[in-house]
Amino acid sequence: MDVQDASATPVSAESPDAARRTLLLVDDEQNILAALKRLLRRDDYHILTATSGQEGLDLLAGHAVDVIVSDQRMPGMLGADFLRKARLLYPQTMRIMLSGYTELQAVTDAVNEGAIFKFLTKPWDDQQLRAHIAEAFRLKGIDDDNVRLNEQLREANLALSVANDAMQALLRQQQNQISHDEVSLGIAREVLQFLPLPILGLGEDGMIAFINAAAARLFDGGAALLGCEAALVLPRLFEPYAGAQRLLVIDGKSYVVALHAMGARSRSRGSLVTLCLTGAPP
Repeated sequence: MDVQDASATPVSAESPDAARRTLLLVDDEQNILAALKRLLRRDDYHILTATSGQEGLDLLAGHAVDVIVSDQRMPGMLGADFLRKARLLYPQTMRIMLSGYTELQAVTDAVNEGAIFKFLTKPWDDQQLRAHIAEAFRLKGIDDDNVRLNEQLREANLALSVANDAMQALLRQQQNQISHDEVSLGIAREVLQFLPLPILGLGEDGMIAFINAAAARLFDGGAALLGCEAALVLPRLFEPYAGAQRLLVIDGKSYVVALHAMGARSRSRGSLVTLCLTGAPP
């Protein structure tokens, strides 16, 4: 086995050689290999050589090869059989047959099976051979780019799927929390509704948002007060000591009026106004 620059050491994906364009030449004639190496060295390829199909497979097992150029008639294993095995084991390689024997059926079968990218005859035209090999490397580069882009797309889709799952889980959690809050709010409103203590709920803007049954009875048809500005429709609850606890006489009964700001222990906003009957004569 003849390997340029003693490069039989496998090239790892992390090494600088991993990015080099690697060409494998397989021919049982040393003079052919030497001539090809002299011709192709000017194109700055990383060139590996083998004198048989088996040696070529051994090199493929240890090196990231981009393009293979193989003779057809070699002892032990025909070039077409070697390229078939190379295609099966290393489908990402571009495979070229260079032979002085035009065995039409064997070559046709290999081409039809996809084992051969190009078939060139010996003796070769230097410029034509260099052009075909350069084209093989160009197509290999496109294939590598497509593989890389597909992998990046797969990773991006996976990350998007994970993010989407997390967002869906957060949304379900928020929906559950909203449902829980709605249930809690419904229970609280029902409790407030049936308390004998007159209670009004005010929004942050001072509008009446809630009035329980006791308050509705106290203020005669309290439903009409909903959505109204409390300080305008019920000024006696807020004047002259707005927000302060004080006594108020309604229909001959004395009440302690108190304003309670919401939000101290919850996310509620606004305030509650309570009227507590004192039992003392006015």
